[in-house]
Amino acid sequence: MQVTIKDVAKAAGVSPSTVSRVISNHPRISRKTVAKVKSIMEELGYHQNMMARSLVSKTTRTIGMILPRSAEELFLNFFFPESIRGIVTQSTRSGYDLMMTSGASEHEELEAILRLVRGRRVDGIILLSSRVHDPLISFLHAQKFPFILIGRSPEYPDILSIDNDNIQASYDATRHLISLGHERIGFVSGPSHLVVSQDRLVGYKKALADYNLALNPRWIVEGEFLQESGYHAMSLIMNLPQRPTALVIIDDIVAFGVLRGLSELGYSVPHDISIISFNNIALSELTNPPLSSIDIGIYQMGYTASNLLIQSIEEQQPEQNRIIIPHRLVTRESTKRLT
Repeated sequence: MQVTIKDVAKAAGVSPSTVSRVISNHPRISRKTVAKVKSIMEELGYHQNMMARSLVSKTTRTIGMILPRSAEELFLNFFFPESIRGIVTQSTRSGYDLMMTSGASEHEELEAILRLVRGRRVDGIILLSSRVHDPLISFLHAQKFPFILIGRSPEYPDILSIDNDNIQASYDATRHLISLGHERIGFVSGPSHLVVSQDRLVGYKKALADYNLALNPRWIVEGEFLQESGYHAMSLIMNLPQRPTALVIIDDIVAFGVLRGLSELGYSVPHDISIISFNNIALSELTNPPLSSIDIGIYQMGYTASNLLIQSIEEQQPEQNRIIIPHRLVTRESTKRLT
């Protein structure tokens, strides 16, 4: 037989309403009473009926996460597991569960959002990536439903969001190569509809312009956030009559493909070409050679996104809507001075 609040109240010698207040963390219940009631709950094996509680409180204590459309990108790109790890850690500490959903198309993603919001299945939503003219953001903003974006929305600059300064981060990566004497610098990008791809391309171009270096459009290759994109980019760039001496690469995972492609073509990093990428995932220092990379604080982004969203859900207005996580340059053996 399932243990009820009345059973706990009887065993603890308090009223059922006192037990309910302990469960909801009411501030006016003494620590002694809280400790006693929780001890009885554990002893009797009491578990909350979350469905009943949500009907009464009109909250679910659940956060929804919208995963990227491509399952391949989700499981092969370390950005997502690491950001989710931060989200899970903070949400669990705050007493919130997580519900993950996705869709194979923009329409399916929007349908998933509609089910979550109109069915009141979650109290808030985390969007793990930002796209230009994103209908998910438009819908959530119009509904005034609590949500946070990991990234930047050009159309809605004032929404709750957490991001890096990707323009400056890419500028710093490019400037690092320039400081090593490189003048012919290429860029391996991600999909152009993603804001992060656009911002990092802008930072790269700005650095070249500031240092009066030529921009060669043939040295810019667009792809996906996958190893294969980096691999195929090398067959394009390294077969050009005039090749770059260094590359800025959109993501560490893409850089792994670049390393493989260069190796198969007979080029050595950094002796023939220097490369630098973004994210500084754990595997970056285990490659051959170890990758120079821009650390963007992925775990911290996920952790902070969850914390800010929960503040918004619980009507604790964050000090600012747009939070920028600092980045840092981590130099390793994949970049060297041009001789």
